[in-house]
Amino acid sequence: MSRLLVITNPSAGGDEAALNTALDVLRAGADVEVAETSSPDELDDVLATRDGRTVVVAGGDGSLHAVVAALHRCGDLAESVVGLVPLGTGNDFARGTGVPLEPDEAARAVLDGTPQPTDILVADDGEVVVNHVHMGISADAGRKGADVKSVLGKFGLGKLGYPIGALRAALRPQVTRVRVEVDGREVNPAQRAVLMVSVGIGPDVGGGTTLTPDARPDDGRADVMVSRAIGVWARIGYAVRLGRGEHTERADVLTVRGRSIALRGEEFFTSADGELGGPYRERTWTVMPAAYRLLRRPSDRP
Repeated sequence: MSRLLVITNPSAGGDEAALNTALDVLRAGADVEVAETSSPDELDDVLATRDGRTVVVAGGDGSLHAVVAALHRCGDLAESVVGLVPLGTGNDFARGTGVPLEPDEAARAVLDGTPQPTDILVADDGEVVVNHVHMGISADAGRKGADVKSVLGKFGLGKLGYPIGALRAALRPQVTRVRVEVDGREVNPAQRAVLMVSVGIGPDVGGGTTLTPDARPDDGRADVMVSRAIGVWARIGYAVRLGRGEHTERADVLTVRGRSIALRGEEFFTSADGELGGPYRERTWTVMPAAYRLLRRPSDRP
């Protein structure tokens, strides 16, 4: 019988009923230990004493980010197998990688799945990205939506935080002049303003908004999307096409793939797996291929 360590974060405000549903399925097929953590120190302590158990993250993108980052810090990530039961408000990584969104099906995928090599991004300061990092209007939406999400989350409406933040950001957008390099090649010059830049291991952000539709977590490359839709009508057109999943077809949107991505220029903020950072003047991310193994069923492809 497999031995699992299910990690939850009660302070994240997850659905307790959904967690119990997942635990019932897991306990029917495995020896399960549950650990609640609410700080990096607590998480480090739990992981250090897991005694060979497979780690299962019961939470959203932020919880997965925290666990993968902790394993990376202690040097255990390459040898780790991780399962995911998505219980967050957005669950973008799960959606983009084919992990079932229903707690019972996700738990069965943990029990039946096989370890699949999965990439991450590592920033120049060692910070990890498991799904997506972006700057510009999308990161501004995250900043403006964070307070809204914290309030609405108490009523089970946390998913509305990002759309409301996006609307607030769209009303007063801030464009940024930033040089974008992919694998050492300039794809946007420093003097050219951008609306946003997105770097994806997975395709989705913000609870299902697809920014990098071709991104896959196991191909050894990140997908980069640069939007230069600066003017009022250009922004409106971009938003409309984004809602339809057609934004990459616009002439003012550039897409490219690579292993090293660098931004340099005016001050900018970032949102990495929902974690807000900045301001920065320079930031570099490098793909770490097959950094860990994620339990997935081959039939659960996105």
